Amino acid sequence: MDEKKYFLSLAKGEMEGAALYEKVAGFVKKESDRETLLVIAREERSHAKVFASYAGETPRVSRIRVGWYAFLSRVLGYTFTLKLLENGEGRSVANYAEPLKAVPEMSAFLEEEKRHEGQLVEILDEERLKYMGDIVLGMNDALVELTGALAGYTLAMRNTGMIAMAGLITGISATLSMASSGFLSTREAGGKDAVKSSIYTGVTYLITVAILIAPYLIAPQGGYFGALIAMLLLALSIIAAFNFYVAVAKGRSFRRGFLGMAAISMGVAAICFGVGILVKNVLGINV
Repeated sequence: MDEKKYFLSLAKGEMEGAALYEKVAGFVKKESDRETLLVIAREERSHAKVFASYAGETPRVSRIRVGWYAFLSRVLGYTFTLKLLENGEGRSVANYAEPLKAVPEMSAFLEEEKRHEGQLVEILDEERLKYMGDIVLGMNDALVELTGALAGYTLAMRNTGMIAMAGLITGISATLSMASSGFLSTREAGGKDAVKSSIYTGVTYLITVAILIAPYLIAPQGGYFGALIAMLLLALSIIAAFNFYVAVAKGRSFRRGFLGMAAISMGVAAICFGVGILVKNVLGINV
C-alpha cells in the first residue's frame, strides 16, 4: 500500500467532510444544531491537518464532490447525506487500519468520530424522516396497487394507450383516496400535522404512479409486453432506491426491506397478471 496516497485520501476525506458540514450548517434552522455542525467541521479539519502532515502535502478539495454532496443534502436531506459520508469514512479507516498505528493522535480521533456520530444522531431530525411512515404508505400502496393493476390491464387490453389511460385514472383516483384517508386517520389519531401527512402520502403515491405508467406512454401500441417488463423493472428500482435511502438515514437493513417490498409488489403483479388472463378468457371480452 502507498501510505502517502492513503494519508492523502484520508486528509482529503476529512477536508471535504468539514466543507460539507459547514455548508449544511448554513441552512439548518436550529442555532444549537448549527453550532454543533461547525464544531464537528473544525475537528474534521484538525484531523485533516494531521493526516496531511504524514502525507507530506495538503490535498486539494474537490469542489465538484462537495457541491454534489451539498446538492444531495438539499434534495435528499442532510440526514441521509451526512450519514452516507460518515459511513464512507468509517469503512476507509476500518479497511486500512495498519498505517494508522503510526499515528499517535489516532485514538483521540476515533473517540471524536464516535462523539460526532452521537451528536449527529441527536440533531438529525428532519421533517421528512418524521413523515417516513406516510411516505412508505404512499409508495408501497402505489407499487402494490399499480403494478397489479397494470399487469392485469396489460393482458386484458393489450394496447399501451388504453393501459396507460386506465392506469392513470386508477392512479389519480387512488391518490386522492389515499391522501384523504391519510388525513382523516392522522387527525383522528391526534398525532402529526394531518395536512402534511396527507400531502406526503399523496405526493409520494402520485410520483410513483407517474413513474410506473411512463413505459406505457413511451412504448408503441403493440409493445405492451415490453412496457410491462419495463414497468416491473422500474418498480424494483424504486424499491431498491427507497430501501437504500432508509438503510442509510435510519440504520435499517437494506436486504430485509428490499426483499419484503419486492416480494409483495411482484407477487401481487403476478396474481393480477393471471386474473387478467382469466377475465379475458372467461368473459370473452376483446378490447
